Amino acid sequence: MANIYRVGVIGFAHMHVTWHLDEFSQLDNIEWTACADTAPSAPSLSKGPLTRAENLKHALEKTGVPRFYNDYRELLEKEKCDIVIVCPENARHAETIEAVAESGANIIVEKPPAHNFDDYARMLRAVEKAGATMAVNWPSTWSPELRLAKEIVDSGEIGQVFQIKWRQGSTGPLPRLTDREKGAEWWHRKADGGGSLLDYCCYGACISRWILDESPQAVMGMAANFTSLWGDADDNAALIVRFPSAMAILESTWNCVHHGVSSRHLIYGSEGTIAMVPGGVQVFKDRGEGELRKPQPLPENRNTMAKELIHHLETGDPIHPTLDAPVNIDAMAVLDAGLRSAESGQLEMTRSLAWPT
Repeated sequence: MANIYRVGVIGFAHMHVTWHLDEFSQLDNIEWTACADTAPSAPSLSKGPLTRAENLKHALEKTGVPRFYNDYRELLEKEKCDIVIVCPENARHAETIEAVAESGANIIVEKPPAHNFDDYARMLRAVEKAGATMAVNWPSTWSPELRLAKEIVDSGEIGQVFQIKWRQGSTGPLPRLTDREKGAEWWHRKADGGGSLLDYCCYGACISRWILDESPQAVMGMAANFTSLWGDADDNAALIVRFPSAMAILESTWNCVHHGVSSRHLIYGSEGTIAMVPGGVQVFKDRGEGELRKPQPLPENRNTMAKELIHHLETGDPIHPTLDAPVNIDAMAVLDAGLRSAESGQLEMTRSLAWPT
């Protein structure tokens, strides 16, 4: 008989929680236990699309999670969970995961890993002490195109990679709310871990570290709030990341209606260039049009976060590197140094668990 995994949910601040709910609901070896939310620092003014109220409604009414607790600590005391999906505001990741780890559950936490490097270090210590697995979910991990780009880089076909450019943008996380309603949401509140730098530069931080397979050394960052003046968090940011043998340029914006080019994401090597394009990757070896390559589908039993974690628990196989601690320590170090640089106006060195300051 297959193992049945009891799954709980804590935090509905991040709309990606609905993806996890839908993906786990497709599996026949899970059982929903209960859910709870974290208390927002300011009351929401909307129950509209992508808000925490709508996300919670999705869990209770569409997914059918049977119980809701007002306090997540009560949930952890009264329910036995094998897996807990954690999707609060970024600034609440550390305290929530410390409590979940102490309960003995395995953890899925939504990207970015944390609010800052110190918080992620707290999380790592808690799960190591508990002997639990913590996976940081990156939607980019489930991109066959990105997996293909990594294979091409690792094959040596484009030579030494010396620069990666990663641009992530949209019209913002809550496009259908009024300005006043947006201002009450954590996304636009700096103290809650809001802002485009953490929301979108995080993708490039993780991906550049994974592709280069090197730890970052320093970051120069800039962040500003140009058109989202209802909140105090940045809506545009850019980071230049120094690696030992390359650099990464990471851009984020919440003010973008269209990127205006066919590829936002580029990998430059000494013998070729990779451009991420819809449906595949384009490989350039000269000044011609390049060759479009189509990726293979991801393995059926490991093509979502839900399946990947359960595969790991069932087999002991490692989770994908982008979900695991070594890559995410460095990704969080990039974001942390980028935030510090945006404040200081200076190049900031990255931190590590061995050299935390």
